[in-house]
Amino acid sequence: YLIVLGTVQDAGSPHAACQKSCCAGLFKRPDPQRRVVSLGLIDAQQGKRYLFEATPDMTSQMKALKSFGSAHDRETPDGIFLTHAHIGHYTGLMYLGKEAMNAKGVPVYAMPKMKSFLEKNGPWSQLVSNENIIIEQMQDQTVMNLTSDLKVMPILVPHRDEYSETVGFVISGPNKQALFIPDIDKWEKWEFAIVDEIKKVDYAFIDATFFDAEEINNRNIAEIPHPFILESMEKFDGMSMDERKKVIFIHFNHTNPVLNPESSASKLILAKGFKIARINDKYKL
Repeated sequence: YLIVLGTVQDAGSPHAACQKSCCAGLFKRPDPQRRVVSLGLIDAQQGKRYLFEATPDMTSQMKALKSFGSAHDRETPDGIFLTHAHIGHYTGLMYLGKEAMNAKGVPVYAMPKMKSFLEKNGPWSQLVSNENIIIEQMQDQTVMNLTSDLKVMPILVPHRDEYSETVGFVISGPNKQALFIPDIDKWEKWEFAIVDEIKKVDYAFIDATFFDAEEINNRNIAEIPHPFILESMEKFDGMSMDERKKVIFIHFNHTNPVLNPESSASKLILAKGFKIARINDKYKL
């Protein structure tokens, strides 16, 4: 099964230097539910557990993953899958290094540019040279067999690729499949039709960084394009209720009202038949 270990955009919540009401109270009273976006993948029969994304919250997410997984004592997962080189998706690797737990040979699955970025730039290159991590290179739309029951396939998506390419993942269990795309520029830029891709799977964890444009009126959206939740729901308007239930919004900016389960935005999403990712939610594969 999959377990939701984090739902927030890269920079977390509260957000650095944020003076808005969305973060004001969180500096004094942090919300333990607000961790950066991550999924855990568990095969209990094989005693295997995998982490999707290495976030700044990875220390607590590894501990949570261990508690849901098998009884072995190892703190590190059996593999870490990276989508791209933006801060919330790979910088947790630092906790595997010499200054932290000095891990031994943790498999890290990365695309070619991402692999090269880690190998050629410090401090990440030290993780490679010290063999804290062993990078396993992935290829676009090439299936990787993890266990007899688990498969993972990366799929390229358009995003701001300053340092690496960006991928989503199709995660397959013995009975069900999940699509995981925490970051994408706009659905229209992708070579695949998102509605068709949702039809192929049982769960679709998709980019929901912003609810609408109003919440980021202090930033140029052209510099940080994402599909607004309102845009996605409009695009999915023709879906049946059974198809809508597959959609699980995730990766919320600190300004996103959906972080509050009681907000009108959250209630609107649920009323339309879609779902919202929350910490510790489980999805059987």
